[in-house]
Amino acid sequence: MEKILVVDDERDIADLIEVYLKNENYTVFKFYRAKDALRCIETQELDLAILDIMLPETDGFSICQKIREHFIYPVIMLTAKDTEVDKINGLTLGADDYVTKPFKPLELIARVKAQLRRYKKFSNSESSPAPDPILKYENLVLDTASYECRLNGESIALTPTEFALLRVLLENLGTVVSVEDLFKSIWKDEYYSKNSSTITVHIRHIREKLNDTGEKPFYIKTVWGVGYKI
Repeated sequence: MEKILVVDDERDIADLIEVYLKNENYTVFKFYRAKDALRCIETQELDLAILDIMLPETDGFSICQKIREHFIYPVIMLTAKDTEVDKINGLTLGADDYVTKPFKPLELIARVKAQLRRYKKFSNSESSPAPDPILKYENLVLDTASYECRLNGESIALTPTEFALLRVLLENLGTVVSVEDLFKSIWKDEYYSKNSSTITVHIRHIREKLNDTGEKPFYIKTVWGVGYKI
C-alpha cells in the first residue's frame, strides 16, 4: 500500500483527508504540526505528501523544499488562498499540484491517484522490459528508459510532472499541443479547469531549468491562445 503524508493544522480537514485516503487503502501518516511531519519525512519511505501551506510553526513551502532536497515523490499543496503567488511559489519549489480550500474530497483523491500513477511509472522505469526510444530536439535529450534529461550533455533535474510534460511535447515534436490536451495527457480526465494555471507554471519552471526564459524561447514555444510546442 502506498504511504501518504498528510500535514494540516486544521484537525477536521486532516482527519477528513485521512478517512478518504484510508477508504482507498492508502497508509496515512497524519500530522497537525510541521515538526512531527519533518521527523516522518526523515524516517519513513513515503510515496506522496499532501501539505497545507499555512502552518503555525513553519509553512508548507518549507516542508516541500525539505522534501525536494532528497526525494522526488509527488507533493500536493493545500492552500486557503486562491492566489497565483501561492500556486507559483509551491510549483516553483517542486510541488506537483495544488488544491484550493474548500475542496471536494473526491477531487483530491483523484489528484492523488493521478500523481501516484505517474510516480510509479517514473520510479519503475528501470524494470521496463522494452525501453522507449530517446526523444530529442537539437541539444535537448530525453531518455524515457532511464528517465534522464540532458541539455548540451549535462543532466537536468526534472520532477516527474515536468518530465511527463516535456515528454508529451517531444513526442509531438513540431505540433502544437493545447493546454487542455497537455493537462489531460498528464492527469488524464479526473479533473480539468479551463482557468487552471498549472500547466503555465510548470512550463515556466521547465524553461528556467533549460535556461530558455528569453523573449523568444528556443525549445518550448508558446502559441498564444492555443498551447505549446517544441
